[in-house]
Amino acid sequence: MSRPVAVTINGRRYHADVEARTLLSDFIRHVAGLTGTKVGCEHGVCGACTVQLDEEPVRSCLMLAVQADGRTVRTVEALARGDELHPLQAAFSEAHALQCGFCTPGFLMSLDAFLRERPDPDEGEIREALAGNLCRCTGYTAMVEAVLLAAERLRPAPR
Repeated sequence: MSRPVAVTINGRRYHADVEARTLLSDFIRHVAGLTGTKVGCEHGVCGACTVQLDEEPVRSCLMLAVQADGRTVRTVEALARGDELHPLQAAFSEAHALQCGFCTPGFLMSLDAFLRERPDPDEGEIREALAGNLCRCTGYTAMVEAVLLAAERLRPAPR
């Protein structure tokens, strides 16, 4: 049985009739055509599918599209402004905090929300924030460095 769903993703409204069991990750990828959100484990463990729902990180592989009806989703495609990378994306690149990149969108969406809440994190807080996502390629040290760098760049300049 299908149901109409309307979700605002990255500022654009998407409407579709979907089966009740359609995952939010599938809606994002197949209805909206946004492929930055990755599906890894399909059990909510790896974090690759993390997006922001009403500004809070969620595992899109654990959420049904009907649960997002009428709500706002932000995906990794919304971080950059045109050709200008978000400071977190730029810091990940500069600090060599990624290798294959499959897990990176989930990390970025989790960490973007984390830095809004904790603009001046210490290393321990960053490591705790990173613990919700898994990467099979890198050590997490470069990611910690990237988050510290991004946090510094995102802080308002002293007066």
